[in-house]
Amino acid sequence: MEQITLVVIDDHPLFRQGVANALAIDPRFKVVGQEAHGERGLELIQALRPRVAVVDVNLPGMNGQQITHELATSRIPTRVILMTAYDDAEQMLHAAIAGAAAYCSKDIQPDELTKIIFHVLDGKYVMGQQVMTKIEFESWLARQLDSARRSYSEPGSPFHPLSDREMEVLELVVEGRSNKEIATQLGISHQTVKNHITSILRKFGVEDRTQAVVYALKRGWVKLNYESHAQE
Repeated sequence: MEQITLVVIDDHPLFRQGVANALAIDPRFKVVGQEAHGERGLELIQALRPRVAVVDVNLPGMNGQQITHELATSRIPTRVILMTAYDDAEQMLHAAIAGAAAYCSKDIQPDELTKIIFHVLDGKYVMGQQVMTKIEFESWLARQLDSARRSYSEPGSPFHPLSDREMEVLELVVEGRSNKEIATQLGISHQTVKNHITSILRKFGVEDRTQAVVYALKRGWVKLNYESHAQE
């Protein structure tokens, strides 16, 4: 039987090695790579194309959500399991929007992580304690976004601080488009796209594209076509 290939990306050496060792004990798994830095972790996944990547949310350089978003945008089929030491509902929503197949706490037991790996390889999604099919996941995500939007929106106050062009860029970011794709579709330069995104992040007071999407969704300024964010 062909072994299931995995990579582990975490900037804490003991934890990273512990996860790798726990997985390597199972003869069904083969840990083909480890990395501590966000950008290098993304490059590792792009080069090796493992079936599953276990990725820490908080990394130096690119964070785990950014890595996940890049993989989803590039249509790389690696299923991503995001792990966090600071488990909360909003971070779970970030993970789902970014395209993660699973999100769990770093205090998980090894046998539970093994179960999650097989769930995501079976095309399922695991968010916290919930194991969902693709259809169930899409329904769950829609409910989460609707709840967040109701909590944060101000009835009768549709104002948003972005220019029309910035809104166009944001809507394409929500669709998972790359900067190059946005530039082509809008007929503007790659640098202009980068400038608009930098401006959006500054106006929203957030650090990355995924946070910007969550911010705008909560306020009802954009709608998420969540089917395009859910990996096949």
